[in-house]
Amino acid sequence: MNTELPSVPQGPCTLGIEEEFQIVDPRSRELRPKADPIWKRCREHLHNSQEIQKEFHLSQIESASTVCGSMDEVRKELIRLRSELLRSADSEANWIIAAGTHPFSHWANQPLTPNSRYHDLAYEFQQLAWEQVIFGCHVHVGLEDADLGLEVMNRCRAYLPIFLALSANSPFWLGEDTGYASYRMELWTRWPLAGPPMHFQNKAEYDECVQGLIAGGMLEDASKIYWDIRLPTRFPTIEFRITDVCTSIDNAVMLAGLIRGVSQQAYFEAKEGVPYKPVRHELLRAAIWQAARFGIEGELIDLEGEGRKPAYQLIERALEYARPVLEAFGDWEEISQLVGKTLVEGNGAIRQRKVFQKRGEMLDVVDFLAEETARETEFLLNVSEVTGESSSAQAMK
Repeated sequence: MNTELPSVPQGPCTLGIEEEFQIVDPRSRELRPKADPIWKRCREHLHNSQEIQKEFHLSQIESASTVCGSMDEVRKELIRLRSELLRSADSEANWIIAAGTHPFSHWANQPLTPNSRYHDLAYEFQQLAWEQVIFGCHVHVGLEDADLGLEVMNRCRAYLPIFLALSANSPFWLGEDTGYASYRMELWTRWPLAGPPMHFQNKAEYDECVQGLIAGGMLEDASKIYWDIRLPTRFPTIEFRITDVCTSIDNAVMLAGLIRGVSQQAYFEAKEGVPYKPVRHELLRAAIWQAARFGIEGELIDLEGEGRKPAYQLIERALEYARPVLEAFGDWEEISQLVGKTLVEGNGAIRQRKVFQKRGEMLDVVDFLAEETARETEFLLNVSEVTGESSSAQAMK
């Protein structure tokens, strides 16, 4: 393995993370449309009013980190923002939980946030919009040279199934086990502009595609593209949108670190003109479906070779691809250990199912998610003190 990095900058790429959370009633464990009061309380304590934002439904709320330069800063930001959300929610008698879907709350009971953009989307997309009660995590990676963004996106497409498999955290929907590790992804990919982007030969082909979508009335502008990986128009970053929101801070840090490692290695190779084989769009879509279906437990399409391989082997290959960058910037030990921990203990979907299998109670799953979301933060949540019941989360320890 070549561990030499050409043209290494002064430090690693910057990072930013957005996490979408569920607002839950501690008694019923149902989703609760209380974003407004929680958002207002957060604004009283945070200097930047954009750090906590309302989302499509009133039972959703989102955090947006500041720009981070190190994994230590990422972890501190996640702790800071989750702690503020948890405190503000608690003051309004609510819980905050992180999972790609709620285990049983019905989409029909979730009112839209009163916002003209959201109501326009609901009018345009109808049933798809009403059922859009899903929760993801978006990772922004800064690029030293924004002109290489398209080339980096092309090279990173092959790793999208790996990121999804590791983050998969939405096995339940409307009180049933869907059979998917990430059912959120299946709900999301029904949208016409969701899914992975195609491989673009050059910027002209990319611009032609975007302009065609705008002319066809599908987009107002390029900022409204919602691919699993995209190039934001306002900032020189590449944005990964494929992952479920992670319940644990450790998992979120792991994903951010691995995504940055892969994208920065791809950046170096793009800068040096290292050849690569573009991934066929049809194969990539199939591999993403397999990652949503099986997570880290089954086999996935080997996009660099032929046939299928166990998910853990492809995850380890992605980790090795990012290793030169991770080692160069001192992140290898932490990120490799967190990936190994996930492969041993399971991703969010596996852990949710383990809780449910103990008693067959969806309430236990919500309790587990509530405690795990708060773990490592400055806010101590004891589910049993609120519910008066023994917590299944305790049984998982």
